[in-house]
Order: sequence, then structure tokens, then C-alpha cells
Amino acid sequence: MSFGYQYIIIGVVLIFILLIVLKANKKDFHIEANKLVEYLGGKDNILNMEVNMSRFKVTLKDVSKCNKEGIQKLGAKGIVEIDNQLKIILGPNAKALEKYIEDLKK
Repeated sequence: MSFGYQYIIIGVVLIFILLIVLKANKKDFHIEANKLVEYLGGKDNILNMEVNMSRFKVTLKDVSKCNKEGIQKLGAKGIVEIDNQLKIILGPNAKALEKYIEDLKK
């Protein structure tokens, strides 16, 4: 009987370690979102946003206020600039980011 309990204890410990490692590797989304807004020139510089899958498309008043290098350091997989628009490949957080910025602009 005690042999079965050993496996349960080992399993619980492994799950606990896995959760700690995942938590340590996860970035704080709100801090990252605030930095992205700052790198886009601030919330007043953002005119329009649109999300398509992992791509975040943002229309800016003044693209020169944008810090593309900073956006890349936040983990953007790519940035394309066309006129006053930036198309940023962000990954799965793109939709949550759009909602966060919309709430911030209210």
C-alpha cells in the first residue's frame, strides 16, 4: 500500500515544481501592455486598433513617436510599417492587448 502513496507524492511534487517553473517564466501581461502603449507613443497617439489572429494592427497619429526596437524587445515576432499603420505580430495575447488598450483609452 505505501508503494502506491510514493507515486502519488512524487506526482504531486512534480506538478508543484512544474507550476512554479511556469509561473516564473510567465511575464506580467499588464506591465508588458503598458510598455507597449508607451512604445506606441502613448494612448493618445493610438487612433485605431484591429486584431487578426496573432497580428495586431494599429493606426497612429504620429509614427515617429513609436519605438519599434522597444516593441521588438517585448517579444514582437515582426513589425511592418505602412504609412501611419503598424502591423505587429504578437502571438496569442493580441486580442487581450486590444481589449486592454480600449479600456485604457476610456
